[in-house]
Amino acid sequence: MHDDAPLFVNKHSIVRTIWGRADTILFIFGGAAAEFALNKAVDWLYFTGRLPADPIGRLFSTVTYARHIVFSSLDKANAVIDNMRGIHTTLEKNRGYQIPDWAYRDVLFMLVHYSIAAYELLYRRLTEEEKEEVFDTFDRVGERMGIKDLPTSYKEWLPVYQYHLEHDLEVSHFTHDLYAQYRKHLGLLRFNILTAAQTLVVPPRVKELLKLPSSSWLAPLLPVYKAARRVGLDWPVTSILLPREYKERIKLLNREPIDM
Repeated sequence: MHDDAPLFVNKHSIVRTIWGRADTILFIFGGAAAEFALNKAVDWLYFTGRLPADPIGRLFSTVTYARHIVFSSLDKANAVIDNMRGIHTTLEKNRGYQIPDWAYRDVLFMLVHYSIAAYELLYRRLTEEEKEEVFDTFDRVGERMGIKDLPTSYKEWLPVYQYHLEHDLEVSHFTHDLYAQYRKHLGLLRFNILTAAQTLVVPPRVKELLKLPSSSWLAPLLPVYKAARRVGLDWPVTSILLPREYKERIKLLNREPIDM
């Protein structure tokens, strides 16, 4: 990437800090995995069969796309977004009707919420200006994709997201199947860690629908993890949580890419 090339996200933005750390990405991933399962349009992801066949890989690819956008030049980020739109357009043609705009909005809303929730859980509270930066980043992704009726600010987004939580989520047979696939692909121990992590970052409505516990057994361990991070032992702790095939892929996320 040339130094003078315009960036999609400012080099000093909190968004780059959030998406440049493997631990925050893992919690974003975990929260999105929960809310994804309640999305009324999740059947679209079952249409190709890829989601139930490899739910971890499919969600990881969504996170990877977001990361490519965050760390790319403006031109390259727009190309990634255009490619995403093209993939979905092809899927729509194959199925015979369009993915509704609200389904796209739901995914963008997840990226906004879990970016903020994960960072605040593991690091510190964000300022209103920093939250606005997070919102603005994914709002511009939505605009590039041609999604209609997006909020225009973080403050405006808050009640819209709350409405979405109350009215656009449901428990379906896809929900149960997806969680069965998570358990199958992660194993019982890591699946229990996933649900404990989800309890820490999902909104109350998601917790209620999924019947997640009100508190997480991981919460008392967070200070231990943060202490390990201060002395450089965070990666060994984090790697315990990951299936072998994903360890190196996640480790590579723990630094900003040089050129994307």
